[in-house]
Amino acid sequence: MNTTAKAQLLQKRRWRIRQKIAGTAARPRLTVKFTGKHIYAQAVNDDAATTAVFVSSVAPDLRAQHLKANLAGAKALGAAFGAKAKAAGITQVVFDRNGRPYHGKVKAFADAARAAGLVF
Repeated sequence: MNTTAKAQLLQKRRWRIRQKIAGTAARPRLTVKFTGKHIYAQAVNDDAATTAVFVSSVAPDLRAQHLKANLAGAKALGAAFGAKAKAAGITQVVFDRNGRPYHGKVKAFADAARAAGLVF
């Protein structure tokens, strides 16, 4: 299977997931994106089309930790996201795995965010 077909299947999974979940002001959608080198996470209010909290491994405060897109980086970024979300007054979210299977890095990120106090 070539990469174009894999990308199309991933996009279909994203669309299928997004049909079922949506973020609100009370429960924003926590979406996580893993690239080859970095991790990006944000809490999105889909009703107002705004981002409440954004954290990435490229951010200046986290860049000093040299986080990679692996299990250790996912745990560290999940904890950082949870702390930043709690500071912003967000306690409950809807988790959007962005088409990825719920294991490995995605599960490590989710578990670290839950340990930091987010409920989902």
